[in-house]
Amino acid sequence: MTAIDSAALPMSEAEHRSQLTRAVIASTIGTSIEWYDFFLYGIVASLVFPKLFFPNSDPLSGTLNSFAIYAVGFAARPVGAAIFGHYGDRIGRKSTLIVTLLLMGIATFLVAFVPQYSQIGIWGAVLLTVLRFIQGVGVGGEWGGSVLMSMEWARSDRSRGVIASWPQFGVPCGLFLANLAILAFSQMSGRHFNTWGWRAPFVLSIVLVAIGLYIRLEILETPTFARLAAEKKLEPTPILEVLRRQPKEILLSALARLAEQTPFYIFTAYILNYGTNALGVTRDFLLVAVLAASVVSFFSIPLFGHLSDRIGRKKMYMIGAATIGIYGFVYFGLLDTGVLPLIFLAILVSLIPHDMMYGPQAALIAESFTGRLRYSGASLGYQLASVIAGGPAPLLAAWLYSQTKSGYAIAAYILVCSILTLIAASMMPDHTGRSISAEYDQAG
Repeated sequence: MTAIDSAALPMSEAEHRSQLTRAVIASTIGTSIEWYDFFLYGIVASLVFPKLFFPNSDPLSGTLNSFAIYAVGFAARPVGAAIFGHYGDRIGRKSTLIVTLLLMGIATFLVAFVPQYSQIGIWGAVLLTVLRFIQGVGVGGEWGGSVLMSMEWARSDRSRGVIASWPQFGVPCGLFLANLAILAFSQMSGRHFNTWGWRAPFVLSIVLVAIGLYIRLEILETPTFARLAAEKKLEPTPILEVLRRQPKEILLSALARLAEQTPFYIFTAYILNYGTNALGVTRDFLLVAVLAASVVSFFSIPLFGHLSDRIGRKKMYMIGAATIGIYGFVYFGLLDTGVLPLIFLAILVSLIPHDMMYGPQAALIAESFTGRLRYSGASLGYQLASVIAGGPAPLLAAWLYSQTKSGYAIAAYILVCSILTLIAASMMPDHTGRSISAEYDQAG
């Protein structure tokens, strides 16, 4: 009997609860590992890559070149969403998630062995770009499957927000692990960090991938997909079908992420460059501050996911979008004081307004799509934002600061994203507390 067949059989409440717990744990741990890999690259791109791969460039050009390669990973994410969204709706959530984890893990592991400019010239940067693209494809297919693996096991329509928020928990967990690894190996390697110390966390990733793979192999397919497969109602071309039937939901999902994703990568990636160069703060101080912020998110993401089940998905999301539009100015105001406790405070609380959106976001987006097309539609909507928000954010922030020498220009950029998100979110459907179990047999 296959995992799909067994998932389609009636289960007792205890059996279902056990599978739900396994699915949530597998999704959260797997997602944490994927985001560890993805964030690790971003941290090193800020701290090391300009010197190692673009040594002949001036500091600004080296930084922009590094962030341009960084952005390639975001451009690749919609490609991953399209590829794995198709297979996630055709062959299942579980099988697709195993492939995305392997793809991401192998690409990350290989980054550790890329020779620097002094060894092979510009080809080092070319290899980084290729591996970053593969990383982006992997993470592009990961999110939709992880969210659905958790959400589609939920029986209660009034708990989908908090259940779907657990894969989102993988983001601060991955961020914490990535910053911790860089901090630890920077202490161990000392002055050799720029030669071999930065490579060690990439090698370590292969161990984490093996753990995640073992956990994911132990879970069953979701009941929603199992029922679709049993009744032969799978869509042969889910990507084309969702683009035809639900283009509005895809576009609104992408625009709704502007205020969430743009400041996140400014607060977690660009801050390492801004803090060391503009503020003169040490690398270790900034890494510890981002570590502390990620710990706060351990609690705030599920909290706001839970609150969205109580007050409504859209309402919670729009409160967060408005809050982060204001907080951008507070953030840079505190940073520019140059006072270390205030800088630490700004970074520490920076992810709370982000989490007001990120907690309910998974359910808000996934609930917008019919079951037969959910992996494809949710993945495309979610990952298209990477091209217009997450990828360009550190690059545009660096350029804005170079032109204005003011963090408030970056805050204004965040505010514009906030306004666009408020407009998009106001137009999205809100399925809080409503049943989506019957959507599997609807045309869309």
